[in-house]
Amino acid sequence: MITALDHIAIAVPDLEKSIKRFMDDFGLTFEGREDVAAAKTSTAFFPLPPTSIELVHPLNGEGPIAGFLEKKGAGLHHLCFRSDDIEADVARLKAKGYQFLSEAPSLGAHNSKVIFIHPKSCDGVLIEINQPGDEH
Repeated sequence: MITALDHIAIAVPDLEKSIKRFMDDFGLTFEGREDVAAAKTSTAFFPLPPTSIELVHPLNGEGPIAGFLEKKGAGLHHLCFRSDDIEADVARLKAKGYQFLSEAPSLGAHNSKVIFIHPKSCDGVLIEINQPGDEH
């Protein structure tokens, strides 16, 4: 069952500049950074309970975020819904006709399980489903 909006991800061309903006300009608490090698993404986290803002930047200038920035520029990348049973949610949504970008959840930031729903299934919006791991 979907239990919350986990985070809003924003693709950014300059991670350091964006971290500074969210800390200095908006006064948000910076929780830290994490590189997610499997997704070729550098992430920075700003919790805003009960959700958070996640800045995403290409790790080593490559990966899907690099392509997104090149094609669309900076801006909203995806919405993420928190799940307490990601496998059940994926099965339920697949049965309703949703298409996913991968066959099964993979490891994401904070040791979580993640999977993305194809934007064509959600009116052009990329949706991530996230089941928190041990660290979340």
